[in-house]
Amino acid sequence: MLSGTPRPSWITFDCYGTLIQWDEGLRTAVATILAGKPEAIDTERLIATYDRHEHALEQAPPHRSFRAIAGEALGRALRELGAQVDETDARILTDAIGRMPPFPEVVGTLAALKQSDFKLCIISNTDDDIIAGNVAQLGGHIDRVITAEQAGAYKPSRRIFEVAHAALGIEPDAVVHVCASPHLDLVATRELGLRDVWIDRGTGRTPADGYRPRAVLTNLAGVPKLFGDAGWM
Repeated sequence: MLSGTPRPSWITFDCYGTLIQWDEGLRTAVATILAGKPEAIDTERLIATYDRHEHALEQAPPHRSFRAIAGEALGRALRELGAQVDETDARILTDAIGRMPPFPEVVGTLAALKQSDFKLCIISNTDDDIIAGNVAQLGGHIDRVITAEQAGAYKPSRRIFEVAHAALGIEPDAVVHVCASPHLDLVATRELGLRDVWIDRGTGRTPADGYRPRAVLTNLAGVPKLFGDAGWM
């Protein structure tokens, strides 16, 4: 629960899946890639295989850009499923990410939080140039963006959160983190003891080891009421 805890000065957000329509956009990008292949490969199977390779590569040293990791993960996934890899595949994927739009309720919710004098920051496993296209669609309400490129680390590493908190000049108890990713963000918030709000959009992903975040919502529209109930708005 958030009630009875101090009002945060900053709200941090995961980007993809929380603010931005990641699953929907990824399906579209993968379908475009597969449309140019002679092999018959199921879109969902390729996405699951890509996801496995992407997360493994993010945790393998040395740190590399998300663009490089995404390209390698896609190539590995395609080859694993018996498809040819074209040099344009990775560009189709990474270019599509920056164009992925926000969920319908996101911009209005961010505006309401800004009107209540919260500072808003995104913490994301991506590169600065990729996420710029997504941030441009968020109504100018985001104050800071901290990426894996800046931190030299990918979630669930605590380092990206520590870099963010240092950049914002705050202690962990001055922030609430809002996220949709239980296998990345909630792993880190649990380790760091951060107040967290899980946006469970019905993807079937669940927190590990029965972990229970401070609050669970089905979309971002419930955040202002949640914060109002906590006495913060």
